[in-house]
Amino acid sequence: MITNDSSFQVSTDQTQLDIPMIYRFLSEQSTWAVGIGRPVVERAIENSLCFGGYLDGRQIAFARVITDFATFANLVDVFVVPEYRGHGYGKQLIGVVLRHPSLQKLRRFTLNTTDAHGLYERFGFTPLQRPETMMERYFPNIYLS
Repeated sequence: MITNDSSFQVSTDQTQLDIPMIYRFLSEQSTWAVGIGRPVVERAIENSLCFGGYLDGRQIAFARVITDFATFANLVDVFVVPEYRGHGYGKQLIGVVLRHPSLQKLRRFTLNTTDAHGLYERFGFTPLQRPETMMERYFPNIYLS
């Protein structure tokens, strides 16, 4: 358990994660994974470094890092439950993620965001330095079929 200076706590213990809540948020409320199936969410969690954010023992935030723990990491599925937004929990969560010992000295740490650029800029994230070198295969509606 990684404790912050408030009653908000962050843990990487996957046994503490509220999988039903994470699944509901991602499949119903996120802008990036609407319609995702629970087995996909469970497999993604199982194969990632996950961070649960807890207030008084209740999970209110989540972040997941896809990484090889040596050269690369991608921050995904970051959220704070809507009724708890605006209290700095997202900033605390991202701070804990970026200080995690297994995520130090990585050559590249990426993320995608449509509306939280200001949050991530505070932690040193910038637009791609060389976007012409990046490519992707993207299927935005894959969970809706």
